[in-house]
Amino acid sequence: MKVYDAEGKVLGRLASQIASELLDGEEIKVVNSEKIFIIGNKKHILKEYEKKRARGKQINAPKIPKRPEKLFKRTVRGMLPREKPRGRKALKRLRAYIGVPSELEDEEIVEPDVKGSEGKIGITLEDVSKHLGAKF
Repeated sequence: MKVYDAEGKVLGRLASQIASELLDGEEIKVVNSEKIFIIGNKKHILKEYEKKRARGKQINAPKIPKRPEKLFKRTVRGMLPREKPRGRKALKRLRAYIGVPSELEDEEIVEPDVKGSEGKIGITLEDVSKHLGAKF
C-alpha cells in the first residue's frame, strides 16, 4: 500500500501515474486531495466544470461530483478501462481523502514522482469544489 501526498501536484499528471500503478495491482491512498492543482486560466477551468455539471437532462447527465476527493477519483476513473473487470478492480484499490485522516498519520507518506505546480497559473480542486457548491 502506498500513501501519496498530493499537495501542489498537477491533476492530470498525478492521475495518470496513479492509474498506471493501480493497473499494476498497487493499493493507493491519496491525502490532501483538495490541494491538487489544475494548470490553466482560472475562469476557463471553472466554466468548463460548470458546463460538465449542467450538461443534458438531470437523469441522463454525467454525474460530476462536487467534492475534491471525488473529482480526483473521477479523473483517475477516466484513465482506467472501467468497462473491464481489470479496470473496475483497479478503481476499488484507490482511496482519496481531504487532509490527512487520523488512521494514516502513522503511515509513511510518499511524494509522487510527478512535476508540481511551481510558478504555474491555475486553480486548486478545493476552489473548483467551492465554486460548484460543495460544503466541507
